[in-house]
Amino acid sequence: MLNLFILMLERVGLIILVAYILMNVQHFKTILTKRQLFSTKVQLIIVFSIFAIISNFTGVAISRDQVVSDQLLITLSADASLANTRALTIGVSGFIGGPVVGLSVGVISGIVRYFQGGEAAFIYVISSILIGLFSGIYGARSMRKNSYPKVKEGMIVGAVMESIQMLCILIFGGHFLASLKLVGFIALPMILINSLGTAIFLSIIDSTLRHEEQTKAVQTHDVLQLANETLPYFRAGMHERSCTEAAKIIMRFIKVSAVSITNQERILAHVGAASDHHIPSNGILTNLSKEVLKSGKIKEAHSHDEIGCDFPGCPLEAAIVIPLRSKGATVGILKMYFTDATKLTFVERQLAEGLGNIFSSQIELGEMELQGKLLQDAEIKSLQAQVNPHFFFNAINTVSALIRVDSEKARSLLIQLSHFFRSNLQGARTNLIPLSKELEQVKAYLSLEQARFPDRYQVNIEVEDGLSEVLVPPFLVQILVENAFKHAFGSRKIDNQIWVDVTKHEQGIQVSVKDNGLGIETERLIKLGKEVVLSEKGTGSALENLNKRLISLFGESGKLQFETSTQGTAVSCTVPYREREE
Repeated sequence: MLNLFILMLERVGLIILVAYILMNVQHFKTILTKRQLFSTKVQLIIVFSIFAIISNFTGVAISRDQVVSDQLLITLSADASLANTRALTIGVSGFIGGPVVGLSVGVISGIVRYFQGGEAAFIYVISSILIGLFSGIYGARSMRKNSYPKVKEGMIVGAVMESIQMLCILIFGGHFLASLKLVGFIALPMILINSLGTAIFLSIIDSTLRHEEQTKAVQTHDVLQLANETLPYFRAGMHERSCTEAAKIIMRFIKVSAVSITNQERILAHVGAASDHHIPSNGILTNLSKEVLKSGKIKEAHSHDEIGCDFPGCPLEAAIVIPLRSKGATVGILKMYFTDATKLTFVERQLAEGLGNIFSSQIELGEMELQGKLLQDAEIKSLQAQVNPHFFFNAINTVSALIRVDSEKARSLLIQLSHFFRSNLQGARTNLIPLSKELEQVKAYLSLEQARFPDRYQVNIEVEDGLSEVLVPPFLVQILVENAFKHAFGSRKIDNQIWVDVTKHEQGIQVSVKDNGLGIETERLIKLGKEVVLSEKGTGSALENLNKRLISLFGESGKLQFETSTQGTAVSCTVPYREREE
């Protein structure tokens, strides 16, 4: 029995060796993740049927409780039996592929075993079918969960599968005592060895797939981190500084000898080997790069000649070149170089192709953001540049009337008017100005209005300490004050108070303009800041334009807020805290 145990251990070792080799074949690892497919089942039937046939032919011949042959066995004598690892291969096939695979491998293995001959060979057809069916049913449970039986389960079920074979020998054997004697001789070694072999086979599958998942997880993490770190640079546009930084990051994450990025005409960045002659600002050197720019298709080179660099002694021996696309056009290329051509494999190509798609998306996103920003700036400039012609004509008329009665005051008002319009022009060139400049604009406006309506309005401005250099949108306070002048008080000529307060706030600074006017009707309040509100004293678009600017610059959190009652109205907004850089 000990001799049989050792011989069986050798056979299991052969099967385990083949299994280990098989699990290092990428195609086999791939199909194990698609076990539900019919094509996968066919491939598993073929593979495990070959395993089962090898198990039959490499079995150990036994006659009268003695090992009679451990050579390759094509046929057996009439009184011989066979100890082999057939149950192991059939059981594992069922675990992996389910009932269809297990039953198919069992049938094929049983038929081959039947034609080998020996004593009561038909028994092994029956046992093979039962083992394949039962292991397949057990394996179907794990298939539904997209998993595999655990190693401990495999050991127990493997022992049960071999026990089924022993029962078949006892039940269907012609002579019970002879069958019992045979089982007594082979049962323990075969049950132990096949149980152990099943456990080892499953552990190889489990460890290989687990390693594969861990590798993919690490690669996915690296790719995501790479994409995250390169995003600001590719979004910044295709120029030397941004592309050089992006190339350095790619080199840090990807095992290549050099990384190069070009636009349609010249090299923008080259990091790594051959950087002495692949120099940024130079024209594109390699014929391979020119082909990719022309065709827009990914290309590989596996020799120095295929790369097409004419520089003597260039160490680059292989390359993969990926087009970078934006809006359907090739705007540049990403090149990954290798000084050892064997390093360029299918994995590197897949990775490079994926990165090319990611980087192309980043470049296109950057261009879209730039276009959006230009459009937003153009809209803001258009809104800022709107000047109320009525104010201009009223101011000129006021100055004209004062020239004869108070020339000094008229001169002062002209200076204020020039300040007002100079600030207006400056405000149309920028999105943010210091609060101190905005308040100068407000004071110029107040001087002109109070010259027209002496003592009608009292304006109180309070700014919290340290906020004079905080940046705010141009005309923010001036428009709110002007709106209060025009609409808050109706025809009331006295006790018209306006308070301008600028204070620190959790999200930045809060700008508030409050009046003690008559309040705003509900139906008009709903529309303010959202659409044009028709008015007898203006175009009705000032608050709408201001609100659009605030939302464009700061999002919904920056929009105007209205509070009104018969005691007056307060209009406020929150601006992020940002100071002017010296």
